[in-house]
Amino acid sequence: MTIPLTARWVVVDIEGTVTATKQVHGVLYDYARPRLGAWIDDHPDDAEVAGAVRQVRELAGLPDTATTAEVVAVLHEWMDADRKAAPLKTLQGLVWQHGYAHGELTIALFPDVAPALRSWHEAGVSLAVFSSGSVAAQVALFANTTDGDLTALFSGYFDTVNAGPKRETVAYERIAERLGAAAEDLAFLSDVPAELDAAAAVGWRVVGLARPGEPFADADFGPHPTTDSLTRLQVVVPQP
Repeated sequence: MTIPLTARWVVVDIEGTVTATKQVHGVLYDYARPRLGAWIDDHPDDAEVAGAVRQVRELAGLPDTATTAEVVAVLHEWMDADRKAAPLKTLQGLVWQHGYAHGELTIALFPDVAPALRSWHEAGVSLAVFSSGSVAAQVALFANTTDGDLTALFSGYFDTVNAGPKRETVAYERIAERLGAAAEDLAFLSDVPAELDAAAAVGWRVVGLARPGEPFADADFGPHPTTDSLTRLQVVVPQP
């Protein structure tokens, strides 16, 4: 069944929407986990790294003298719990950037994703990303997919730092403001019903992705239109 979608902007989630959860929790997490400690120790003068470590200590209630091993233990706990903590996402993103740059990481997207994104872009639809992963990690991921470098397709990247929590309406209001777009001209694609609820609450158009084998495949998407493939979306840019 084809789902008609009128929008000037399509904003996509990543995990469970354009790539399988196992690509994130398996490939990416497994790459970052053993490298976090070394990355922290090897970049003591990097302001971004130092700031993230300081935030970990604050959030975890660790003393300022907490060792790298103690900080990494917290990071691993957060990874196991899939906690969307900003300092974790920052450090993971830096490690992943290194992996992508050195040809050690490549991410496989769902087979329908690249053709759909390219088709929408060619039709004049503007594309953006909103993911809990850092902006740096998002850019690196889309630059290193098995379908090639897709970064030229996107005009905006948003995470929980520059937008806000994905299940809160304020994030979608901020994104709309940053993009200079009216809510009715924006569409958000995600596999998480609560995220769609937040976007829809401020006037965005939304579509749920219920992909077989994914954690939210059998979730209740309520009133939101739902599909298992981007190829089923017929995106049309509204006429002026």
